[in-house]
Amino acid sequence: MHRISALPTDQVEAYRNGAPDGYGNPPERAISNGQGNPCRHCLTYIPEGKEMLVLAHRPFPETQPFAQTGPIYLCSESCQRYENQAELPEALTASPNYLIKGYGTDDRIVYGTGIITPQANLHQSAEDIFARADVAYIHIRSALNNCYHARIDRA
Repeated sequence: MHRISALPTDQVEAYRNGAPDGYGNPPERAISNGQGNPCRHCLTYIPEGKEMLVLAHRPFPETQPFAQTGPIYLCSESCQRYENQAELPEALTASPNYLIKGYGTDDRIVYGTGIITPQANLHQSAEDIFARADVAYIHIRSALNNCYHARIDRA
């Protein structure tokens, strides 16, 4: 089995305290419209009218050709990191499809693992990718915009 991993709390707290994003800029503050603003820490939608952070996130330890950077949202106030592995988090229930792809221990895409999978098949598709020994982890991204949602790790 595998587990869906939200952004680590220490990283999110650093962003909340003004740490630079993937492009070296402080996170922007905005107000959620209640639609399409999933927090990558609690993996729920940021309620309408609540303040949120918008920033460029690079979910890799260093820059390199495969280290994709893209926009994400975070609750500006403290929230509980997603840890419930029994069901999909709210932030992964709105879209009918997701782009998932495997990465090796070198943080580079493992070719042949990238697929657009229906949300209902997310767990099985991840299991299929993890059948390859050269896959260390998987990213879940928007099938339409390529935005990073979460990471899937081997259990």
